Amino acid sequence: MSGAPGGPRSDPVAGPPDERRTDIPGQSGDAVQPGGPGAAADTGPGMPGSAGQPGASRGGLLDPRELGHTATSGTGMPSRGLRDPAHSAARPGARPGGGGDGGRRRRRRRGDPNAVVPEAEFTSYYGRPVVKPSPWTHDIPVYLFLGGIAGSSALLAEGGARTGRPALRRAGRFSAIGAVAGSGYFLVHDLGRPSRFYNMLRIAKPTSPMSVGTWLLTAFSLPAGVAMASEAARLLPTGLTDRVPRLLLRLLHGAAGPAGLAAAAIGPLVTTYTAVLLSDTATPAWAEARRELPAVFAASAIAAGSGLALVTVPMAESGPARVLAVAGAAVELAVQVPMRASMGLSAETLDSGSAGRWHRASQVLTGGGAVLAAVSRRSRMVSALAGLALLGGSIATRFAVFDAGQASAKDPRYTVVPQRERADARAAA
Repeated sequence: MSGAPGGPRSDPVAGPPDERRTDIPGQSGDAVQPGGPGAAADTGPGMPGSAGQPGASRGGLLDPRELGHTATSGTGMPSRGLRDPAHSAARPGARPGGGGDGGRRRRRRRGDPNAVVPEAEFTSYYGRPVVKPSPWTHDIPVYLFLGGIAGSSALLAEGGARTGRPALRRAGRFSAIGAVAGSGYFLVHDLGRPSRFYNMLRIAKPTSPMSVGTWLLTAFSLPAGVAMASEAARLLPTGLTDRVPRLLLRLLHGAAGPAGLAAAAIGPLVTTYTAVLLSDTATPAWAEARRELPAVFAASAIAAGSGLALVTVPMAESGPARVLAVAGAAVELAVQVPMRASMGLSAETLDSGSAGRWHRASQVLTGGGAVLAAVSRRSRMVSALAGLALLGGSIATRFAVFDAGQASAKDPRYTVVPQRERADARAAA
């Protein structure tokens, strides 16, 4: 391409020998410079040429300045400045010190069709979610459901004991211990090994909902078991009770009253701590519903416990259960309205996929069960149907909330968009 040093050279692109052509951005016309000894070869505009000018390169590689950058001193790496300050100052919207129209770009709002930077796509590295979904299986919704029945049944049992309804008291105490035993089974099954449950009892950590919940289940199970044992002893045949020391029976029946009262006092905590357990995570749908979710779970638990009483208690003593069933179902459906508002964008998960199917089923079953319970004062069959519908609505609510949380964790949009909205709100304030 170039001739001998100091001699004339032939450049088929640049023009005649001893002169070369350079195109400098921001200047008009062509600058003709004489060649001479040490002049670098140039193949034309945009091709490797003399060092320090556009077209210069090392070994045939493009200089970063050709891309609109200047090399950082001492590093050879491109900086973010423009290649020509004069050219930069001539551009509209430029500010002193370079930057061009960067300020205007930053001021453009998202959604502007003229924006240089396109709208962000809500993806993540390797397709992974921003928030890791919980490793829980569908054992957990059943665990939540049975825990709610246990707490509400203990309340109903104590109400039956205080109002002279032995059938309601007996059914409530048996239901409470049976539900808490099933709840513990599904929890341990999800944990994988029973030793994990026992290890959580080694310490008490008030800041951990899981630790508090483990102790609540244990504290609830002991008095509920004593109250149930007293009811079971009353149902034993006389031939078997005669073999038991009378002093032991007196102690058991005497402790049943305080034990049932203790179980009823802990029952509301058992029904609501599971909501705190979910909302204490980073899962968007659960965290955004942290204010209303305990009320939803409590009302759903009351409706489910009362529905179970409508199935197991005779009509003559099921009046309080019927009233609580209607009240619990109404509160559950009503509180879900502000809960969806608090969830914001993540409320979409309650309308699609498996969570949407569970949510629609819970609304139909809960509302239908409440209507049937209100008109079932004289029909044992209608009363039992109302109780079954309320039980189905309660477990469907737990599955809907659980699946909605898992879906919101898998989609990065439900994490990124609310964060941006909160950041914009703070910036505006």
